[in-house]
Amino acid sequence: MGSDKQTVGLLDTLNMETMRTIFTHTYPYPHEHSRHAVIAVFIGCLFFISSDNMHTLIQKLDSNIKWWSMYACLLGFFYFFSSPFIGKTIKPSYSNFSRWYIAWILVAALYHLPSFLSMGVDMRMNLSLFLSIYISSILFLLVFHIIFIGLWYIGLVARVAGRRPAILTILQNCAVISIACCVFYSHCGNRAIMKEKTTERMPSGWFSLWKKEQRNSWLAKFVRMNEFKDQVCSSWFAPVGSANDYPFLSKWVIYGELTCSGGSCAESPAEISPIYSLWATFIGLYIANYVVERSTGWALTHPVSQKESEKLKKKQMQPDFLDMVPWYSGTSADLFKTVFDLLVSVTVFVGRFDMRMMQAAMSRVEDEAKQEDLLYDQFSEREELWFDFMADTGDGGNSSYSVAKLLAQPSLRIHSNDSVITLPRSNLLLIGGDLAYPNPSEFTYERRLFRPFEYALQPPLWYKEEHIAVNKPELPGGMSSLKQYDGPQCFLIPGNHDWFDGLQTFMRYICHKSWLGGWFMPQKKSYFALQLPKGWWVFGLDLALHCDIDVYQFKFFSELIRKKVGEYDSVIIMTHEPNWLLDWYWNDVTGKNVTHLIRDHLRGRCMLRMAGDLHHYMRHSYVPSAKPVYVQHLLVNGCGGAFLHPTHVFSNFNSLYGTSYESKASYPSFEDSSRIALGNILKFRKKNWQFDFIGGIIYFILAFSMFPQCKLDHILQDDTFSGHIKSFFGTVWEAFIYMLGHSYVSSAGSFILLVAAIIFVPSKVSRKRKVIIGVLHVSAHLSSALILMLLMELGIETCIRHKLLATSGHHHTLYEWYRSVESEHFPDPSGLRPRIEQWTFGLYPACIKYLMSAFDIPEVMAVSRSDICHNGMDSVSRVGAMIYYASVFLYFWVFSTPIVSLVFGSYLYVCINWLHIHFDEAFSSLRIANYKSFTRFHINLKGDLEVFTLAVDKVPKEWKVDPKWEGESKLQPSFSHQRRFPSKWRSISSQQDPVSSVKIVDHFVIERTLKPTSHFRPANGNGSAAH
Repeated sequence: MGSDKQTVGLLDTLNMETMRTIFTHTYPYPHEHSRHAVIAVFIGCLFFISSDNMHTLIQKLDSNIKWWSMYACLLGFFYFFSSPFIGKTIKPSYSNFSRWYIAWILVAALYHLPSFLSMGVDMRMNLSLFLSIYISSILFLLVFHIIFIGLWYIGLVARVAGRRPAILTILQNCAVISIACCVFYSHCGNRAIMKEKTTERMPSGWFSLWKKEQRNSWLAKFVRMNEFKDQVCSSWFAPVGSANDYPFLSKWVIYGELTCSGGSCAESPAEISPIYSLWATFIGLYIANYVVERSTGWALTHPVSQKESEKLKKKQMQPDFLDMVPWYSGTSADLFKTVFDLLVSVTVFVGRFDMRMMQAAMSRVEDEAKQEDLLYDQFSEREELWFDFMADTGDGGNSSYSVAKLLAQPSLRIHSNDSVITLPRSNLLLIGGDLAYPNPSEFTYERRLFRPFEYALQPPLWYKEEHIAVNKPELPGGMSSLKQYDGPQCFLIPGNHDWFDGLQTFMRYICHKSWLGGWFMPQKKSYFALQLPKGWWVFGLDLALHCDIDVYQFKFFSELIRKKVGEYDSVIIMTHEPNWLLDWYWNDVTGKNVTHLIRDHLRGRCMLRMAGDLHHYMRHSYVPSAKPVYVQHLLVNGCGGAFLHPTHVFSNFNSLYGTSYESKASYPSFEDSSRIALGNILKFRKKNWQFDFIGGIIYFILAFSMFPQCKLDHILQDDTFSGHIKSFFGTVWEAFIYMLGHSYVSSAGSFILLVAAIIFVPSKVSRKRKVIIGVLHVSAHLSSALILMLLMELGIETCIRHKLLATSGHHHTLYEWYRSVESEHFPDPSGLRPRIEQWTFGLYPACIKYLMSAFDIPEVMAVSRSDICHNGMDSVSRVGAMIYYASVFLYFWVFSTPIVSLVFGSYLYVCINWLHIHFDEAFSSLRIANYKSFTRFHINLKGDLEVFTLAVDKVPKEWKVDPKWEGESKLQPSFSHQRRFPSKWRSISSQQDPVSSVKIVDHFVIERTLKPTSHFRPANGNGSAAH
């Protein structure tokens, strides 16, 4: 009796989604094979060209070394200028502009250098054949795509095949096919005929140092390479048959050439040219690749439904995170606004108007210390409490979201010392200022602060972005007090960046909104006090731009200490700036009111001071001694999302309030911090390409009056290499002396740059050292600018001496070359061109002529330069001088921008690692999103405070929708903190996801105070604040 169970086929056991994953690319048809074709054609061209030209190239190398050097320098400068934009999209717009700008002036410069053919490299290509194949390929592929789209329209191919092809991709592939065919034609001939090639004896010169046996071995390899090329031509690209065998194609194929031998030529053969077979092969590969990409196997018989298509698009979505702030941008409106806001805040608000005074005036000040607007005790009755601290978020979206995602997880499982530690999500989040960079605004707060936190933990469904909280706390429905709400809460203090607009944005988005993502914000003012379980307190102080608390804050906290803080209680003071480190670094004294509060009112009850502002993690703990200890531990953690700061600069800090401290932990380590600083030399321009606008203009001003250099004979006519170098640097020195005595523009620019460089040196350095550092810095820039100027002038002079650049006339040599090529490759036996010129009233040749003259910048520069050198600057009109200096600037800017970034990056590296100055400038330039951390606290049942600092070394850059979050989102719970998977995005690589890579970098315990410190006695009186 047969079984009722049906037979299961192999295809039925496979998951449809799995099959689509196998047969389709992750992204929608990126034409990866087109890129492979470009690489293959490039390698093939290189092989053919080198095999035919290597021996000639070596023979002519002695006489052409200067031209090859000029090619290398020119291409090198242009590459380094455009390297930051390689692989970028059309945004930012400067990236797209750079491509066209580089292509223009590079082609214009290469046109005037000697051809590769004259230097021993034959790269000629039949232009008419190229255009014929190119146009034919475009027409053929357009017809194919029209037919394929028609098949999709009537339903004969899969739905996914209906995606329109990219026109640029078609043009790219047609160009690749045409170049491949033309290179074959140029180096193999239309028929594969083996040709004997003899190698002439090489003249002495660069290779005279080789022994005869060595030369023969090299030449033998070249000969064998040429023989291998001939075998490829005769075997791989042999004729494919006779046209007589294919009557239908007899009018469409390209026939073979005449084979001439010994002065007699055979009749034209009927063999089909290998060019046709090569072209047909490439076209066939393109068609096969295109068809396979869009209608392979399972996708052909099982078209993707609309629902599944939308689901696939959702999986391919990316978060709209902003990049790290470009602090050295010469084009960022945000940075200019930041500078303006800072100047206004410092000159207008500081000492005249203080938002903290306004908050105090608007508060209902009571006689009792407990004020609803400032003191919160909803956590005080809990048996234990978890809470987090982070600071300096709101910079790059990737880094800010990585930290927010870790904060939002229901629990974190962390491997530490062969064990697994589980840390539950905290009930309270404390954020220590600098909420958005570079300045507080509606855009930066919403995109750099709220957006990452909302992705990590969504706000309630009823939440509206435009809602303004009038009467806080706005508790969810059914709750009458904060103690009833069991979700995570958040309290924040402002930092210096939040004060740039006088605290307006902070008040609007923090004090008058109720949700930061899924964290509830009951806070009403910019400072607060939190009463925690087991006698623990948190004082959140607002230091504003004064680096100190105001009188009203001092009064509130001092009375709170006197009336509410017990003798055995422990206090955590949270400020934005770590005064203990910054005062030591700058040799300054700030925060006198804070110091007075800690020393004369808390009197040993301050167990921990924590702050941000410095974007790293450091912890210092007191060294036991007989002296009184006002603060036991000092903790800095500003790794909430902003760029990284160094740690090695602060490695020698060891004292506060007369108490000795020692470094217990730093992240990154001192060694890693010093190593990271090396990136200023290697990556400054890649990270800060917007600095081009500043650096390029500065260098041009420095060298402006040195153009042109008319007397360069002594450099070019020297016989030895050392003589060339000596004459070159002697001319640089003479140009410097001339600049000091005669050049008003360059001298003024150098003086202004010197003053700016001296002012730029931090104030902690003595005046004498500031002058020395500034002079050395400017000397490096000035030397580089003058060397670049002289190199550019030498290049132009060399081309003029070899008659590669015209020195008189109307700048029309490019147009004359165009007319010669036009007459050679596109003859006009019918006289069509003169008739077109007549019909257009002469506009046809005139427009081309003057456009080519405008394109040919090197010749414009050379003609104007020769005119100035022969007749003097006074003989040139103002318009002519403007044209000359504009043409100089176009090239000098490209040459100078990589160098100015290299010099300035090297200056920052030397200062940060050797002199320990410019810690902010040297690391903000690197815009490092990695090394992010936050600190998690636990008040346990015994009342001890356990402290865990969690960190992620590498922040992901690519994200995708978390399928677990997507599946759980259908349930739609009232609060996102009730989800198991609350965060929307996860890293594309699961190993790099913050939840998987988080680690513990510091762990310590602060024991509960059981008796007051013997050094302190109960204070009498209230004390007073310092003014």
